[in-house]
Amino acid sequence: MQDEKLRYFSIEEMVALPTYMGLAISPDGGKVAYVERLTDWDKNRYLDLVWSYDKTSRQRVLVTSDKNGGSRPQWSLDGQQLAYVSSVEDDGEHKPQLFVRSEEDGRTVQVTTSKDGIGSYLFSPDGCGVYFLSQRPNEALKKRKEGYGDIEYVDVDYGRQTLYYVDLENARQYNDRFSMPKSLREDEGNRAEARLCVDRSDLHILEFDVSPDGQTIVFSAAPSPNFEDMSQYALYRFDVATKEVVHLHTGQLEGRIEGQVAFSPDGESFVFTHRTGDGKMFRNNALVIYHLLSGEIQSLPVDIDEQLSVVAWTEAGIVIQWQNRTNRWIERIELDGSRTSVVTGDGVQAFGASVSLDGHAVAYIQSTGSLPLDVYVDGHRITDLQERYTAHEVSERRVVSWQSRDGSEIEGVLCVPGDFDSSKRYPLLVVVHGGPTWASFPSPTQDKYYPIEQFIERGFIVLLPNYRGSSGYGEAFRALNERNLGIGDYEDVVTGVESLVHAGFADPERVGVMGWSQGGYISAFCTTFSRRFRAVSVGAGISNWVTYYVNTDIHPFTRHYLGDTPWRDPEVYRKTSPMTYIEQAATPTLIQHGDKDSRVPLPNAFELYQGLKDVGVETQLVVFKGMQHGSDKPGWNRAIMHQNYAWFCHHIFGDPLDAFWL
Repeated sequence: MQDEKLRYFSIEEMVALPTYMGLAISPDGGKVAYVERLTDWDKNRYLDLVWSYDKTSRQRVLVTSDKNGGSRPQWSLDGQQLAYVSSVEDDGEHKPQLFVRSEEDGRTVQVTTSKDGIGSYLFSPDGCGVYFLSQRPNEALKKRKEGYGDIEYVDVDYGRQTLYYVDLENARQYNDRFSMPKSLREDEGNRAEARLCVDRSDLHILEFDVSPDGQTIVFSAAPSPNFEDMSQYALYRFDVATKEVVHLHTGQLEGRIEGQVAFSPDGESFVFTHRTGDGKMFRNNALVIYHLLSGEIQSLPVDIDEQLSVVAWTEAGIVIQWQNRTNRWIERIELDGSRTSVVTGDGVQAFGASVSLDGHAVAYIQSTGSLPLDVYVDGHRITDLQERYTAHEVSERRVVSWQSRDGSEIEGVLCVPGDFDSSKRYPLLVVVHGGPTWASFPSPTQDKYYPIEQFIERGFIVLLPNYRGSSGYGEAFRALNERNLGIGDYEDVVTGVESLVHAGFADPERVGVMGWSQGGYISAFCTTFSRRFRAVSVGAGISNWVTYYVNTDIHPFTRHYLGDTPWRDPEVYRKTSPMTYIEQAATPTLIQHGDKDSRVPLPNAFELYQGLKDVGVETQLVVFKGMQHGSDKPGWNRAIMHQNYAWFCHHIFGDPLDAFWL
């Protein structure tokens, strides 16, 4: 009897697939906490749940409830307390607050009540308290709002983060009050409040670490949270006993510091990263050791042509993550620059690493060409997303390469059906990733914007190009679209299409392109600059660099890539803007955008939409009310995917557009 043919995921099933994040391995390596993101259709939300997994018993325990869930778990040094962040309602607003669970009795208490919620946090080494970041209260702003209404002085009214400490025993004693009737409780004034540590109104703290003896904290800070101040990041030391804050001088590295800091096991040094060269965001970064006693700076000779992310400084060395083409690896680095593999290999993509104090136990999220992103601990898989994929038909992923017009080698991922026939010509769709410093990987899809598996089932093949600027291919490759955005990127996309046409299995008359964010910008460029495509979808994309520059919340991004402001170099803004070529546009274009998007503000969408209408090109703009730069609601993801599916099937296969209207 022949096996029944497996079916592809539906769009709703794809949206509802769980994703994993927020890994935290206990210091002794015996337990792992992780976050599972689930879909709550009834409340139209994604719900994050914290799980705890015991390596010895191989049992997992749900730590958080399904009411508010939780995220960002972290263990105390002795492994007897597990903290996490959960949303708490206060005066109609939900803010992230810290909760701590005792492993001994399973009791969980809320330990912060910050009006603005909390950012990153760390247990004190003795386990008696927690340091966390939160905004400084600003009574002047509160009084101004009460007297005059909600007014903002742009580039003045900043909410700067600073460092606080909360005593856990005091927090537990306060929570004990609620086990008594209200009439018997002690006065509310006994409530345990967090203690302000760094009393500096001129600093916005980004990241921090606590020394193993608990006596010193190092942190990175900028004058404000404004992205313009990224070039003024600096390092500081905070003495826990004296409360003294000291600026740590880094000489010629000033102005190129990044946020990452991590103490050495002996507490005498810490590692940080800085951008190399001119400090632009697409440059490599480098690892540097700061010796606290001498103030000496020691650069590590790491032979990796990529951007590095520090996981931790362990007894076995500094653990880093980095991307090698379409692989993502975890390695340990010694002070002489020598490297030891932790999780590597061709076809391996490892994310979100967490390591034990000795550096030998590691938890991570891993995918390969045939297996989806599951949680692993020391090579052992502890979640079960793989089982869901093996019960469905899934596209095959192949790494392909081609030459762009200027001779640059471009890689991409080609998605084809299991019964792919290279002698047949397939309609082709191109899905362009965002970033630009990100990449597409040859692993099973979890895309919640574009229905790749449904496209494959319908008869398409799908190309995911890692165009110039993508991560994983070195600094020179990331810099190729400097002052050449859109133009060089377009050439990488269209030559990828041509290579598949030349290979004989892509139909040159039935090609579409889509993308979100930077991918949306490249798609917008495709719709105005080219007539290669039958249909285009622009998600949260830039249409005019001047419009973008004056509206976005990250102005330095534009100056780093285009080289200057539009007032001093209008020509580079003109030639790289899709709107410059609007008169030659001819391709039916779907535009999807959130009305609360501060990264790529909504005027970009309206400008492209009106321009296409004025030149007689079929277009439809869909505005998602309340959505920021990306979707955080399953209903929105479902709508985005159904709209794209209907749009491309209509314009390439002639299907009715009825389903587009949901």
